[in-house]
Amino acid sequence: MPSAQIDTFVGILSVTETDGAITSLRWGPQEQSRTALLDRAIDQLRAYFARELHRFDLPLHIAGSAFQQAVCAAMLAIPMGQTRTYGDISKELNIPPQPVGNACGANPIPVIIPCHRVLAAEGLGGFSGGTGIETKIALLKHEGAASLLI
Repeated sequence: MPSAQIDTFVGILSVTETDGAITSLRWGPQEQSRTALLDRAIDQLRAYFARELHRFDLPLHIAGSAFQQAVCAAMLAIPMGQTRTYGDISKELNIPPQPVGNACGANPIPVIIPCHRVLAAEGLGGFSGGTGIETKIALLKHEGAASLLI
């Protein structure tokens, strides 16, 4: 599978493409095999980290159940600089909050699908990328959502 990487303030991010869609974003280097779509993804990530891009415009493929895809779609709808809670998404999808948290943790394309914008009712919740909560806080501060952390 072709992949490309970018070095950011939250670490090296590696993006993977499968059949013309972005299928994963992981922390750490991977062997690179660039494509036009991956070049576009890297350009958009570079613009996001430069605060020049507020919404990604890339074809995405989320492997997993219809539920996982619905949670990812709900996360994609959260504007930059804003947050929602697991409870907000659970009400929107008419399901309990616990599975929403699990689906957020299983997000295959973090940053692009902004699971870092989803918080617990009484705190930050978790984050599976980078260095965990520290990375989540760094991304929220980058997006101007730091006032939500106080």
